[in-house]
Amino acid sequence: MSTPTDETPQLDERERSAALPDPTAPGTPEPTTAAATTASLAAKLRRAATSSSGAMPIFLALVGIIVIFAIMKPTAFLGSYNVKSIFIDASVALTLSVGMTYVIITAGIDLSVGSVLVFSGVIALKVMTALAGGTNASPNAGWGIILVGVVAGLAVGLGWGVLNGLLIAMLDLPPLIVTLGSFGAALGLSDVLTGGVDLSGVPNHLANSIGAGSVGPIPVLVLVAGVVTIVFGVVLHTTKFGRYTYAIGSNQEAARRAGINVKRHLIQVYALAGLLSGLGGILSLAYFTTTTISGHETDNLTAISAVVIGGTSLFGGVGAMAGTVVGVFIPVVLASGLVIVGVQSFWQQVMIGVILVAAVYFDQLRRRARLRA
Repeated sequence: MSTPTDETPQLDERERSAALPDPTAPGTPEPTTAAATTASLAAKLRRAATSSSGAMPIFLALVGIIVIFAIMKPTAFLGSYNVKSIFIDASVALTLSVGMTYVIITAGIDLSVGSVLVFSGVIALKVMTALAGGTNASPNAGWGIILVGVVAGLAVGLGWGVLNGLLIAMLDLPPLIVTLGSFGAALGLSDVLTGGVDLSGVPNHLANSIGAGSVGPIPVLVLVAGVVTIVFGVVLHTTKFGRYTYAIGSNQEAARRAGINVKRHLIQVYALAGLLSGLGGILSLAYFTTTTISGHETDNLTAISAVVIGGTSLFGGVGAMAGTVVGVFIPVVLASGLVIVGVQSFWQQVMIGVILVAAVYFDQLRRRARLRA
């Protein structure tokens, strides 16, 4: 014989939460106590954090950072020279982060982008130097030689990305392990080819037209990064290739059953990341007029942080190119502003760490909200 207790329906945690009134729902009376006001505010913050527009809070954070530095040092921070420097500093990182956005949306990771960037730059300069007849002659190389070197650098980046994709897609190896291996291999080969010494002899036409050139007030580096971002942002959000990228990241098995060639698509995504790493190598070579072998060891973490801070989920299936753009500019703006106000730039890493952890936390909230829906 059942007891009253047995007949009482037992609500699990999810049902109890659903049974509670929503203080922010339409028609709910205004709270009259401090506790109710606090609960309402907390509910609104949670809704904002778990909404699909995950990039908006990050954008507002960037605006807030800009406003703070603009108030503290308006002339120096908002001066044309500093604004131009901010955009130039963000160009290479943005180029890498565009490819990383695709990779992370598929629930993957690519730790090799910085090393592939260096290796592509080394190969490009080696080819230019060889065709020009030596280091002394290469600064005067013409556009034909430069074009061959650029194509060689892009091809090397593309090839390395294809290799990563093949190992991940065809052999089912973890992306973390594959790209970590590529990170060490590409950097090691760069040291082998250069003897661990940065190469010089970048053609003047390349350095003056791309590295230091401008179209009106806009540096060519910024234009290239902007075009790359817009083009691949449109591809991500409006084409079948982009839809497949999201589908694979959301549920790889479901994507496969829906007829998507998952292995081929993953190879293409990692090939894209490699190609853009190669492009980053050309841009870096043109700007610094040297291979800067030791200057890109943390570029992978910079790109990953920018993408995650911008709202792309590490679990895959969620992300936006606009958020990546914001995520790239936050550390660059922070670094510039801290230097101008006289704060040690080391604090930039502390702040970025806090922002990154907060971004991952809000990503977890959004993911839990989607699972409950």
